[in-house]
Amino acid sequence: MKIALLGNPNTGKSSVFNMLTGLRQHVGNFPGITVDKKFSNLKINGKSHQLIDFPGTISIYPKSFDEQVVYDVLLDSNNPDYPDLVLMVLDASNIRKGLLFCSQVYDLKIPMVLILNMNDVAKKKGISVDASLLEEQMPGIKVVYSIARIGLGKERIFEAIDTHDLSAQFKVVLSDYQPEIKNEIEQEEEALNRQAWVKSLLQKGLVNKEKEANAKPSSLDKVLVHPFWGYVVFLSILLAVFQAVFFLSSFPMDLIDGMGTELSVWIQGNFSEGLLIDLISNGIIPGIIGVVIFIPQIFLLFLLLSLLEESGYLARSVFIMDKLMRPFGLNGKSVVPLVSSVACAIPGVMSARLINNWKERLITIFVAPLMSCSARLPVYALLISLVIPEVYYFGFLSLQAIVLFSMYLLGTFAALIVALVMKVLVKSKGKGFFILELPEYKAPIPKNVFLVVAEKLKIFVFDAGKIIFCISVILWALATFGPNENYLPENLKNYSLKEESLSESSQLEKSYIGGLGKMIEPAIAPLGYDWKIGISILTSFAAREVFVGSLATIYAIDDVEENEKKLFDKLKSEKRKDGSSVFSLATGLSLMIFYAFSMQCMSTLAVVKRETGSWKWPILQVVVFGFMAYLSSFIIYNLFI
Repeated sequence: MKIALLGNPNTGKSSVFNMLTGLRQHVGNFPGITVDKKFSNLKINGKSHQLIDFPGTISIYPKSFDEQVVYDVLLDSNNPDYPDLVLMVLDASNIRKGLLFCSQVYDLKIPMVLILNMNDVAKKKGISVDASLLEEQMPGIKVVYSIARIGLGKERIFEAIDTHDLSAQFKVVLSDYQPEIKNEIEQEEEALNRQAWVKSLLQKGLVNKEKEANAKPSSLDKVLVHPFWGYVVFLSILLAVFQAVFFLSSFPMDLIDGMGTELSVWIQGNFSEGLLIDLISNGIIPGIIGVVIFIPQIFLLFLLLSLLEESGYLARSVFIMDKLMRPFGLNGKSVVPLVSSVACAIPGVMSARLINNWKERLITIFVAPLMSCSARLPVYALLISLVIPEVYYFGFLSLQAIVLFSMYLLGTFAALIVALVMKVLVKSKGKGFFILELPEYKAPIPKNVFLVVAEKLKIFVFDAGKIIFCISVILWALATFGPNENYLPENLKNYSLKEESLSESSQLEKSYIGGLGKMIEPAIAPLGYDWKIGISILTSFAAREVFVGSLATIYAIDDVEENEKKLFDKLKSEKRKDGSSVFSLATGLSLMIFYAFSMQCMSTLAVVKRETGSWKWPILQVVVFGFMAYLSSFIIYNLFI
């Protein structure tokens, strides 16, 4: 069977999906639409079923692109994702909210298993739901309880799927239900009729409350969403996150760097010289290590952000940022795409579909790539380690962490300024609205956090790894071969004639990549960059994180005779012709500013084109952000030189 997982936002639907699938998850797009779908194969008593996690939906009538997907699939039995069975997730502590959408899907006569999730929260509030009454009033469904966050209810759900009678008779809620898209008046009339039905269920004793709900905000919210202290706490938490990212990752990063260097030396020392060995030791290994070395930092960043999200705090940060967004032409919902873009701009851009107003959605999509994503983290981390000293204030506050924190703030500030300009330039009618339900505070469940972090790391490592591998091989070839016979390094002299007097650097300069670097050097020299940095910048237009791998590959080839040195040591010892350091404070800051602003991600450009329906906006991003990057880097370099 194809099984659809449906439900309102904040019902624990993602937790149910994680509980049922574990690490067997896959991410793709719905056919013809750039809307994420998570899917997995479930095996129950020897039968294989496909479970598809649909976007959270309030009503079957779409108000966003994500909800449009649900509508299109459920109303077209020929759709490849049309379900044989629906798992409808409801919040047991607030079942009234979800029954409207549940009844709409039920009236489509699709077999349904109704999952009353978050049963622990309901019990804490003294709420119990009569499952037998639901099954009586909605024939053809099965009702099961679950607490997905801690893994309770999995077997009950599997049993309900396996034993469900797909031919059961339905008793529709609205007999004249016609689910085509209606105007607002017709939708409101239908909603009132369904609410009357829900009210009748409540009067029959569907929900029993042992105590009155406490509507007062928690003592934590009095601080965390305070108009002043909320921002102080938010900034303090972000600074603490970046402090932890640097402090806790230093040892594993040094270990990975050393192991990569030793592996390259061991391969060269134990195998005969040749093109293949040189490719492996000076091309593939340095390029891959250039990505792997930053896994500890990225792991920590995703881990800490996941803990904040699981605890319920991240929604509070979105809430307090709403007032700051509006003057810049952004909806409060814009915070979700912008915060998502800190991990990766692609899901950030795609999540802007939740914004109903076209102008606010367009501005959000345009500025999302300015948020410092995880691909920038390896670049920042490398450059900060090179040019910022390990100084501590008050005995614990690292200057390097402060600089990293500042780069993230700079990206946010730039996004807001560009949004303000677009607010004036882009004309549109209509007004956007921001509605957010603050989730309960919860202790993070390690398994859920692990699944989120594992999924993010898998995407980063494998997606970046493919690009790094290909570019490392291409870079090695371009740096190893050249337009004449005087290019090959000493250890490859058996494969071509060469002038013995040529140094390694001279050979690299005479290679194809050296020629390309020399060609662009006059344009980037005012920013403090040499041709090697220029090559790394060019290759990183495929993906920003390629910058580190490109530097590692170029310097591994350039320093064949000193390949036992670590990447950081090679970069620190690199000198210009006048004897000054290539990676000085001015150059390092200039590079960080360049990467903070420039649009260097082909995948993001493709997604922006798909989301806006035009190449106009991605081209504008390349031009505008490129100008910002060049001008800002030029100013910074000349200020600190």
